[in-house]
Amino acid sequence: MRPFVPSDPDQVVHNVGRRVAELRAERGLTQEQLAEAAGVSIKYLQRIEAGRQNLTIRSLVGFANLLDAKPVEFFEAPATTGGRIGRPPRAHD
Repeated sequence: MRPFVPSDPDQVVHNVGRRVAELRAERGLTQEQLAEAAGVSIKYLQRIEAGRQNLTIRSLVGFANLLDAKPVEFFEAPATTGGRIGRPPRAHD
């Protein structure tokens, strides 16, 4: 029997956010489309996908319904480790 290893809450929040992003992308939705369908701001969705926003169970189930997924799918290990690379820094004169 394997010993119990506690989960790191911050890592779980990060992984759930990655799974939201992965499932959204698999469905061919942009952040803008999912945010609008969910009735949330794009900034809020970006914080979720970046692992900086903790979801309530209600929000998690709402996103699952919009993404035609089971809530438990958000707790599967993400296939990716981070978001896409953002804009390059501006060149300063």
